[in-house]
Amino acid sequence: MDFNFSEEQEAIRALADEVFTSKATIERTKEIELSAERVDRELWRELASTGLLGIALPEEFGGGGLGLSELYALLEQQGRHVAAVPIWETTLAASAVNEFGSDSLRAEILPSVADGSRFLTIGLEEFGPYTGGDPLTTAEQDVDGNWTVTGEKAVVPMTHVANLALVSATASTGTALLLVDLNAEGVTLEQTQSTNWEICANVTFAGAPAQLIGAPDGTTVPWLIDRVQLALAAIQLGVGSGAVAQAVTYLNGRKQFGRPLATFQAVNHQLADCYIDLEAMRVTLWQAAWRISEGLDLGTSVLVAKWWATDGGQRVVHRTTHVHGGMGVDTDYPVHRHLLWGKQIAATLGGSSSDLARLGAQLASGVEVLA
Repeated sequence: MDFNFSEEQEAIRALADEVFTSKATIERTKEIELSAERVDRELWRELASTGLLGIALPEEFGGGGLGLSELYALLEQQGRHVAAVPIWETTLAASAVNEFGSDSLRAEILPSVADGSRFLTIGLEEFGPYTGGDPLTTAEQDVDGNWTVTGEKAVVPMTHVANLALVSATASTGTALLLVDLNAEGVTLEQTQSTNWEICANVTFAGAPAQLIGAPDGTTVPWLIDRVQLALAAIQLGVGSGAVAQAVTYLNGRKQFGRPLATFQAVNHQLADCYIDLEAMRVTLWQAAWRISEGLDLGTSVLVAKWWATDGGQRVVHRTTHVHGGMGVDTDYPVHRHLLWGKQIAATLGGSSSDLARLGAQLASGVEVLA
């Protein structure tokens, strides 16, 4: 495995950092938090115009023709700046359409994602503990070949701006992915908000019309879940890195007993622990991302990366808040956003206990530990 980024990947990371640094400023983030949508459309347009939104989509549909590693590099920078735009939801839903959808659906969906004119969302979670098992939501096909979806999805992100949701369901032949129009008959949305103040909804499907994406054979849902888990890990790596950067700036400028807080041994120990966690998050993320990009057996790599992002990521954002003292919980000071994002990501698709339980089940079933 080569841990070095290619010239293209380094260029994408630099471009993403430049866009987020210039557009997702602290003042702009505060403004978006107070808006009705809580989505930065100006930043979204900038990501589209620079080609970053379509980085992992085919060139024939206006994308960059690159892969998931480049997308995860973008997501890491988003997490670092805690920027309020639905990148992973839209791009991974589009990636699933690209991988499994018909030619006509790809031509309809992908160009509008690449140019930023369309938002998509993903519904995987349901009420109750996340176990990674078959969805309780069901999908049925009638005699004419039409599909419908029945069930509930919890905390589906960005339903107020996305009109299409890619949801997981269980059909008679296995799990399946289906694309559902959120404005269709049989779809009910109960709007709420997540820990990081993002608008989301609990969605009820009562025989809602849907379009099957791929085959209902149990292969498409795990494909998407693997990629979503790594997307969350990439964002969490950025969130943690951004929180540490905030802490370093604060500790170098704040003095106690006549010297900067950064020179105190106890503070150094806290940041050293953050560094160790971040490096573990980084290496496990990029190992799994590399294996996906190379089409290799994933083994336990995805769940290991997800667990480190969940467990280590929580420790990082809590430590960085702690070393800020009272300023860490002041909502006028920016580091609190990293804490909220870190907690939200850690709870998505199961917390650390859920990750370990699923990892143990993989090991018990003979899944290989890959180093």
